[in-house]
Order: sequence, then C-alpha cells, then structure tokens
Amino acid sequence: MGTPYFLRARAWACYPREEDKEHPLREVVQRFKYGRKVSLGKPLGRLMARDCSDFFLEYPWDTIVPVPLHPRRLRWRGFNQAVILAREVSRLWQLPMDPFILFRSRETLPQTQLPEEERRKNVRRAFSLNPAKSVEGKTLLLVDDVYTSGATVNECSRTLMRAGAKEVHVFTLARTVS
Repeated sequence: MGTPYFLRARAWACYPREEDKEHPLREVVQRFKYGRKVSLGKPLGRLMARDCSDFFLEYPWDTIVPVPLHPRRLRWRGFNQAVILAREVSRLWQLPMDPFILFRSRETLPQTQLPEEERRKNVRRAFSLNPAKSVEGKTLLLVDDVYTSGATVNECSRTLMRAGAKEVHVFTLARTVS
C-alpha cells in the first residue's frame, strides 16, 4: 500500500482472510452485512467501543466519519453497516458522528471479489468530500466494518487529508489476517 494517508488503524478483533477457514466473527459480520441482520449492528458497535477504551482515551477526535456506500449499493442493502457501527461508537463515547462528510462518488465493484492490487485501483478516486462540510484542521476517526487490504480506508483518508484534515485514524470491527 505504500505510506498510508491515515495515522493509524485499530480493529476490535481479527479473523483469517482465507474464506475456507471458518470463524465465528466472519460469520456474524457476513450475517450483519449480507444477511441484512441489522439488529447485530448495535451489539457489535458496543463491543468495538467498550473493548477498545484505551484507543479512545488516547486521542481527542473531533468527528467520527463512517465509510460511505454508493447510493445504489445503499438502496440494494437497505443500510450502511459502517454508519450503524459508528453511531454506536459515537453514542458510547459521546463524540459527534457525521455520515454526510464523505460520499462515494463513483460506483465500484465489491472489494471482497478482488485481489489486493485490484482493490486499490477499484477505489481510486471513488470518494469525495461533501462541499457543504469542512474537515479543515480536524482530527477524524474513520469507521468501517472490516479492514482487509486497507485500500478503502486509505482512499477515504486520502480524500479527507486532501480536504485539510489534520489527522485521520481508522477504527474497524474486524481485520482479516493471513
């Protein structure tokens, strides 16, 4: 990936990248995201926020920014899993959350179907800053469900940093590991 645009990334838990290796967290994340089990979002968000308190005590974030979905994918899925997780983190840590700072300006293929190098190309210039919002000088916490290659959060961070953010930190529910 080269030098990331975000300062650091933290995940609540890890599971194996290989799909053939069963893992309970992967199963829950897939039920939440693809099985449309929206009710899993609140408890997963609470786990993220409660079990990573050291992470939250270290930095005074100005705003939590969930990774956006393209409007077409949002309509198809019916919800944005990153917004649900971010809302819970925001509530528990009493931090402002704004799901309208970033938007996905270009539709992309699902990242899960692509190898690492293709993931970076797939999301290149896929995000834009809402012109009605400012991130100038702000320290932001970018929230997503799963960190695999880091391509999505890095591209979001690139957009935020180019718009004047002071720092971007990444917080995900899970990270896949080899």
